[in-house]
Amino acid sequence: MSSSDRTLINAFREISNMADRINLPKTIVDRANSLFKQVHDGKTLKGRSNDAIASSCVYIACRQEGVPRTFKEICAVSKVSKKEIGRCFKLILKALETSVDLITTGDFMSRFCSNLGLPTSVQKAATYIARKAVELDIVPGRSPISVAAAAIYMASQASEDKKSQKEIGDIAGVADVTIRQSYKLMYPRASELFPEDFKFHTPIENLPQL
Repeated sequence: MSSSDRTLINAFREISNMADRINLPKTIVDRANSLFKQVHDGKTLKGRSNDAIASSCVYIACRQEGVPRTFKEICAVSKVSKKEIGRCFKLILKALETSVDLITTGDFMSRFCSNLGLPTSVQKAATYIARKAVELDIVPGRSPISVAAAAIYMASQASEDKKSQKEIGDIAGVADVTIRQSYKLMYPRASELFPEDFKFHTPIENLPQL
């Protein structure tokens, strides 16, 4: 067995172990394995620890598959530091020219909104709000999950199907305070964030100011 094969086998085992410990589905393991193999074959991350690369691949796979996990959660089941995972993550994205911007994908939003029992109109508005907030650079450095959750909060509060931060946080897997931080950045520019055809049940000036 070549050392290259051995590296892959060890990495796949590590990915599988991490996934088991945080109950990730097989689709994520498959995607993370495939990402690791691409990085390994491309030899672009020579000198980086394979454990760090494997952990980053799990993180990216989660984002791409719409099963968001934070760096902290991945770090808890990994052998490497949050900083090292973050560093590898950026290098992998660059090397593979791949994107993890789940915020623009409807299925991420639709999963949260359908679990919250929100109508399509609110889901559409939330997707639009999240995308606009990113485009206008209103939420720099905030995680896509917290932006998505804050966008759902804003859209639902303007509609007749209001949801609390706690309800949204429970579904999205983020703390109320995390939603609040993103919402506070978005609130002052709310008038720029809603789609033109949105039917307001509660006008923007009456939205929660937190």
